[in-house]
Amino acid sequence: MNTRTEIGDCASEIRFEDIAPGGRVGLLALATDLNSETDLRRIFPSGIEIFTNRVTNANPVTMDNLRAMSGDITRAAAGILPGYGVDVVIYGCTSGTVAIGEAQLEKLIRAAHPDTPSTNPITATRNALRAFGAKKISILTPYTRAVNETMLAHFLNEGFEVLSIEGFGLDKDLDMTCLPAQAIHNAAIKACRDEADLLFISCTALRSATAIEALEQKLGKPVVTSNQAIVWHALQLMESPARVEGFGRLFDLTLNPKGSM
Repeated sequence: MNTRTEIGDCASEIRFEDIAPGGRVGLLALATDLNSETDLRRIFPSGIEIFTNRVTNANPVTMDNLRAMSGDITRAAAGILPGYGVDVVIYGCTSGTVAIGEAQLEKLIRAAHPDTPSTNPITATRNALRAFGAKKISILTPYTRAVNETMLAHFLNEGFEVLSIEGFGLDKDLDMTCLPAQAIHNAAIKACRDEADLLFISCTALRSATAIEALEQKLGKPVVTSNQAIVWHALQLMESPARVEGFGRLFDLTLNPKGSM
């Protein structure tokens, strides 16, 4: 029996939806990261979507291993929605930014996304601290003493008076992410000096974002975390009108129109 199969076109009358009406965020997460995507999706407002690629890295977290990531950043960035693009690119490593350098990091990202603004935890945090008018700060990190010494030097060079910096002495991302919320809360209270204008909790691997509001109430001052700061700065760069609630005083502040200070 001869039959003719009809081949139809069912898409002719479909109007496709925008899956990210609030904007597209490209995230360069570390290969060993277990927290950034979860934290950022928790903080970013509905309608803003995150598209991730992973940068090759290795534990333990040492300055040499952090610097070694620089060779894979452009490749990873190029793999985020090629041909479609994003509204902002985030590099998700605080200590890695200090190790590689902000200018070099931006250059490596721009090689793949030449017309797209980018941010990272250090650039975002500096802008956040200045938006608060902070001069004296306390810092809590999960890092070893050696990494903390480099972090301290960076913030001192930026002109901040660092009253204290305390760390958990960890060198593996899994251990950092597995720190209990209560341990972070207790360490934050211990690390923050009374004279500090605010507390900065460093590292995108730490699950610290959900502790911000309780800590701000306890300490009576602002608390800035790595993931909170990069969401805040990314929204500025995207010129997004979206509001964020429940993640600290930072989201009550804005920057200048170019998103940097």
